[in-house]
Amino acid sequence: MGNDRQQLKEQIEKRRTFAIISHPDAGKTTLTEKLLLFGGAIRLAGSVKGRKAKKFATSDWMEIEKQRGISVTSSVMEFSYKNYQINILDTPGHQDFSEDTYRTLTAADSAVMLIDAAKGVEPQTIKLFEVCRMRGIPIFTFINKMDRQGKEPLELLEELEEVLGIRSHPMNWPVGMGSDFKGIYDRVHQRLELFSAEEAEGKRTFVEGGEEGVESAAIRDALEPSFYEKLCEDVSLLDIAGDPFDPDKILHGQLTPVFFGSAITNFGVQAFLDEFIELAPHPQPRKSNIGMIDPLETPFSGYIFKIQANMNPAHRDRLAFLRVCSGKFERGMSVHHTRLGKQIKLAQPQQFMAQDRNIIEEAYPGDIIGLFDPGIFQIGDTLCMKGEFQYEKLPDFSPEFFAKVSARNALRHKQFHKGINQLIEEGAIQLYRTFMHGAEELIIGAVGELQFEVFEYRMNAEYGVDLIMQRLPYQFARWVVGDGVTPQQLSSSTSVCVKDGQDRLVVLFENDFAMRWLIDKYPSLSFYKTSYELMEHETNHVK
Repeated sequence: MGNDRQQLKEQIEKRRTFAIISHPDAGKTTLTEKLLLFGGAIRLAGSVKGRKAKKFATSDWMEIEKQRGISVTSSVMEFSYKNYQINILDTPGHQDFSEDTYRTLTAADSAVMLIDAAKGVEPQTIKLFEVCRMRGIPIFTFINKMDRQGKEPLELLEELEEVLGIRSHPMNWPVGMGSDFKGIYDRVHQRLELFSAEEAEGKRTFVEGGEEGVESAAIRDALEPSFYEKLCEDVSLLDIAGDPFDPDKILHGQLTPVFFGSAITNFGVQAFLDEFIELAPHPQPRKSNIGMIDPLETPFSGYIFKIQANMNPAHRDRLAFLRVCSGKFERGMSVHHTRLGKQIKLAQPQQFMAQDRNIIEEAYPGDIIGLFDPGIFQIGDTLCMKGEFQYEKLPDFSPEFFAKVSARNALRHKQFHKGINQLIEEGAIQLYRTFMHGAEELIIGAVGELQFEVFEYRMNAEYGVDLIMQRLPYQFARWVVGDGVTPQQLSSSTSVCVKDGQDRLVVLFENDFAMRWLIDKYPSLSFYKTSYELMEHETNHVK
């Protein structure tokens, strides 16, 4: 037994599971591919620029992604590097991302925040950062595209603090930028890594500073005087006025280590990866309704954070993505499905390299496995070997886009409902229905606008249903709790009362003013912007 425990401990400690968060076009797919390259997972990193070429990025598999050159769904990739097992959760990088992106972050132990040096912190990065902050997970920052002209590095650090409210500690520092980009000075190993577009072939050129660091003659001789003087000045400023390195603050998400580089030329990526695997946490205990679940002490358990139908067009299949949280998973094991209260056998678990899947025999905390779903899984389901516990529920977020939806051909009614139900279970969209007057109408809501396009495309391609979609002017939803007010009183020319999939009362608002007016008018009611807040209210109410 002691040997099994020791083996489990070793496997947990070598796992690193992270998500990359960024704004569109910050270079996320490029960075992901370069990281996979180091793990030998792909021999050739597909160029993302050639969107019309036949060579598509490894992490994008859906047809619509190939057509548009963007990541729509969150896929997962795993590879080995220096005896570490690394799992990358790839979140959609398009402007119109989805709730799936938020949920994927719950399965990660840390996040890599990718920032475009020219643009700094952008709106979508802020949204994703807030979800990471809510969970208190460590955030590592990679400032990309240093081989192009961008903002001054100190200005970018200031932006991290002012916009996101997080302190930073640069692990390395750039020398020049754009056409004058000379390389990065590694503050940890006190050496200069010279920039060369040839690094794509794996060549790295270092100038060792030794004990003298940046003041060494070797580094001074390797740079033109103006670049060398600027580097000395910057490093001295960081040493005196910058935030000191603090591993504890990093692990609690209060300090972000910052790395500079250029993913497209593969410069600075390995320097980042080498530090990341040392600093990022291995899988930690997770919250459940019976307290914290320790990955080492508890037999196998995990939860479903994503469901994806029709990943393989040749077979109409449906996969549930499970994050292993504790113990050792073994193929063919029987586990308890907490929500259904019954035992199920996990026969064909799979691991992923984008669309390539392998049947796996075992998995450990931090790993993501795909389970064939005959229709028994929902997002948030807990599977465990022993006990009856349930991992913390995954929240629904307020959609920002709404549309009334129906089938163009009434004879496709059955396929229409089947498609909608499957896509709701996947968490791609939220469904609401009108109930106050006239025939019931269906309204779909999404966190990102692209989800409508994906929804329409998939309903047609996978279920053969041509849709009529009428865009609605609402901008957000609020779950409503309280007595003494009728649904009619909550509806106006700028708001409408509907019910969600669990028959809960929801008000859709056109603008912030309409919502404020209603909140002021009915102080006895509570309005919640995530179902998580609503669940908290219900739990406290029961107590």
